[in-house]
Amino acid sequence: MARTRVLIMGAAGRDFHNFNVFFRNNEQFEVVAFTATQIPGIEGRTYPPALSGELYPQGIPIHEEKELAQLIKAHSIERVVFAYSDVSHETVMHKASQVLAAGADYWLMGPNTTQIKSSKPVVSIGAIRTGSGKSQTTRHVAAALQKMGYKVVAIRHPMPYGDLASQAVQRFATYDDLDKNACTIEEREEYEPHIDRGIVVYAGVDYEAILQQADQEADIILWDGGNNDLSFYVSDMHIVVADPHRPGHELSYHPGEVNLRMADVIVINKVDTADYHNVMAVRASAQAANPQAVIIEAASPIFVDNPQAVRGKRVLVIEDGPTLTHGEMAYGAGVVAAQRFGAAEMVDPRPFAVGSIRDVYAKYPTTGAVLPAMGYGSKQISELQKTIDASDANLVIMATPIDLRRVISVKKPIERVRYELQPLGSPTLADLLAEKFAR
Repeated sequence: MARTRVLIMGAAGRDFHNFNVFFRNNEQFEVVAFTATQIPGIEGRTYPPALSGELYPQGIPIHEEKELAQLIKAHSIERVVFAYSDVSHETVMHKASQVLAAGADYWLMGPNTTQIKSSKPVVSIGAIRTGSGKSQTTRHVAAALQKMGYKVVAIRHPMPYGDLASQAVQRFATYDDLDKNACTIEEREEYEPHIDRGIVVYAGVDYEAILQQADQEADIILWDGGNNDLSFYVSDMHIVVADPHRPGHELSYHPGEVNLRMADVIVINKVDTADYHNVMAVRASAQAANPQAVIIEAASPIFVDNPQAVRGKRVLVIEDGPTLTHGEMAYGAGVVAAQRFGAAEMVDPRPFAVGSIRDVYAKYPTTGAVLPAMGYGSKQISELQKTIDASDANLVIMATPIDLRRVISVKKPIERVRYELQPLGSPTLADLLAEKFAR
């Protein structure tokens, strides 16, 4: 019987996972190609034979998504799998229209098809949108589980931007591990806070192999989600973070709405800086979509080492990159800190942007007068540094999850902004975790 010819649309994460768990050894289907978007420079590669399996001895080519319609027609594609995250429902259906117009079926693969079962309990952290506050929520949950006496191992959503075969299974326990793996800024932002707390982090490409290894050293697996994607693993407690700075997005972005409807616990974050009516709007959406979920409100208070250093200064604000790009936020914790601690002016970095940093502003026009901490490789990290040095600010406010001074060296003084999750009222996340996982 002829194999169904498939193309998978992705962004070097969910696409590879869906392939590995469903298509890799499935003789009913032939995956002809991947397309790639969102992440700079991931197209033009090959999903390697070491990962693609015996049915694909030459590997599988990865093309730019703009070639989608052409690829469908040229290769007689019968089914296209949409497999990336943090896009509007409208965008999902625009892509569907392109696929259907080219003659193929359009496929969204669900948890029953793509989630893997661990031998250990799993707590998963997801979100409505990128930038909702998953990272501080994950840190908070990890600390609560550690306090209960569990050995926590975090498995991070994939960010395989280098050699895919060598990145199949990655284990990070020290800063040296980050250097050995030539981690990007985005990877460091997610791994370093766990390492600082003594938590081993796994990531990579093959999440079945990753889980097999992580299960050997964990009491509890902590799924640290990326974007607003679904967990790769069957979860015993699914915690989803909502953002009242973007009310309505909980019902209008994919697969954020799926997370909302699947959640055991919904954390409405940033209530300390959001409009009260927006908080209540998100709460109403959550209650209507998922009346069984426990809803918790939380603040994300910010901390600056030397607040007086900010007062009266012309500041350049650096924010978390993905939050500003496909997260579509115009600002983050850095802008809040600049306003709160009395900066005289926020310098617009766009006139000083060079190379790929300038291209980021063109591709993501919703980004405000702040600098996204982009660093997908040494060249872009260098361009980020040049952009900072070229600006006429006299202070840099750095609101990224890591200390960028570990990877770049700039000529201007820097004040770092930190933020942690602070649940409000009861029950708290710690209460719910203790109720579920008490020894």
